[in-house]
Amino acid sequence: MENDHLNKLWEIQDNDISNYTSKDIITKAKKQRNGQYISITIMSLTVVILIIYAFYVAFNEWNTFNLGLILMISSLTLRIILEFYSVYRKESQLISMAQKSYHAYLKKYYKTRLMINYVITPVCIAVYLFGFYLLLPYFKEYFSEAFYTYILISGVISLLGVIAIIIYSIIKEQRFLKQLNKN
Repeated sequence: MENDHLNKLWEIQDNDISNYTSKDIITKAKKQRNGQYISITIMSLTVVILIIYAFYVAFNEWNTFNLGLILMISSLTLRIILEFYSVYRKESQLISMAQKSYHAYLKKYYKTRLMINYVITPVCIAVYLFGFYLLLPYFKEYFSEAFYTYILISGVISLLGVIAIIIYSIIKEQRFLKQLNKN
């Protein structure tokens, strides 16, 4: 139903502003939206695990361990909210705009995404890292040396993996913005 409405709107427009058909843009939008949903799901699972752990173990007394958990949960929650807002805003615009307007909107949207990726995401990662850093002394005290080493190594590897995924998505968004600017 949405695709039919979009196709009708764009078929009546001049096609001189874009080399993309409505089907191409819909396909790209769905692919990116699915990627955002995967990111949201992974971050949400992490938040749920941290919250369960926090209520089960951590909040017996206030200390820097609790602060670290709250920083980690807060940074991920902010990123989840931004991703949901981004997905919702883009989808609502996709259905309501004609091709020329949507093309201009996409340029603005991806410029905003660059700001999120280059400013807000690094701040979220830094806050998350600081929170993890605050947890390390407690892990070292309460867990065996082997398990502490495992937590440290797996935490660093996981974070590097997430950063690699973020960098890959930023590169893809930059390429798409360059393609939009060419047209």
